[in-house]
Amino acid sequence: MGDRPKVLMIVTTDTKAMEAGFIRQCLEDSGLKVYHMDPSVRETVEGGAEITPDRIAEAAGKTMPEIRSLNHEAKCLEIMTEGSVRCAQALHREVGLSGIIGAGGSLGTDLATAVMRSFPFGLPKVMISTMASGMTRPFVGTKDIMMVPSICDVAGLNAITRLVFGNSARALAGMARGYSRSHGSDKPVIALSTLGTTEKCCSTIREFLEKNGFEVMVFHTQGIGGVAMDETILERDVSVAINLSLIEVGDYLCQGLFSGGPDRCKASLEKGIPTIFAPGNIDFMVGGPLEAAKVQFPGRRYHVHNPELTAVRAEAEEFLQVAEHMAGLIREAKGPVSFFVPLLGFSAHDSEQGELHDLALPPVFAEHLKKVLPGGVPLTVLPYHINDERFAVRIAEQAVEYLK
Repeated sequence: MGDRPKVLMIVTTDTKAMEAGFIRQCLEDSGLKVYHMDPSVRETVEGGAEITPDRIAEAAGKTMPEIRSLNHEAKCLEIMTEGSVRCAQALHREVGLSGIIGAGGSLGTDLATAVMRSFPFGLPKVMISTMASGMTRPFVGTKDIMMVPSICDVAGLNAITRLVFGNSARALAGMARGYSRSHGSDKPVIALSTLGTTEKCCSTIREFLEKNGFEVMVFHTQGIGGVAMDETILERDVSVAINLSLIEVGDYLCQGLFSGGPDRCKASLEKGIPTIFAPGNIDFMVGGPLEAAKVQFPGRRYHVHNPELTAVRAEAEEFLQVAEHMAGLIREAKGPVSFFVPLLGFSAHDSEQGELHDLALPPVFAEHLKKVLPGGVPLTVLPYHINDERFAVRIAEQAVEYLK
């Protein structure tokens, strides 16, 4: 009995007591020890939950009558989320969780996934949700949360919900039984950002470093991947950060769809980890469908990537903005930084085979960066395209040099 994997179940009982009981039974039948967290606000249902609403409220410095008196669902949710995260983390320290599962509508999803996001990568996380087939980024964020569409509302048991709840519980059970808390590597870890348009460069760097005894974690910079890279750098023992793709910086500055926000690239600089930059993919911004992209970025050159995404040619103005922004970030660096610029193009779009090629623009970025970079930060300007093997090898060699 003591060897059973321990999991946290987050389901309210004021509206979903039947569903909570069914999911719990499925988890226990699968050999798990279940701790039920009940963040109910409307009323407290006695019995069953190991972590009650009153205990959650107390963890947030409130009482349930105080929370209910707010009579405002968003304010109640904020307080109950704060208390739930604290209770979940305390339980994890006490018993060592091997998984988390939640079920709910929009409010329940918001709270349960906030708890899940407070846990590290690797811990199994399953969210059964009415929101799972819609816009999931606010719930998943940068964490490895599996969202399962509930199909029917999480409101009672029927032929569909029994299958969805049961399958989700058994999925968590399988992951929880195989979960190991040891996720480290016996090799130095390199964090590397890329996009499909710099994939050749990325692959060459990765293969070079792996042959030289490093573990390489590659992150896809589509607006959340680079943010996940930064979180990984903060949470794990990363030896070198290589930001090959800066599109999330460019899109942040010009409101493109792949924005990584104002803190993108700060993690390694603030932590003092050796960091290598290249201006991969700043030659274009990402807009929506072609007609929408033309409205947002009029008078540009466009490349339709798919019906939902359009690459929009960035010009000198955007290059200067990116150079200024990166120089500002680098001024605060606590460790070594180097910058590599390829003069023959910054992505596959900006190449002889691409639709947005312009040889006149990379030197504009290189010259301005040279003016604004802090003293002592080496800038290497090379007569290659970013996807040329020779450019990639120079970056990989610099990473190895940092670790000597």
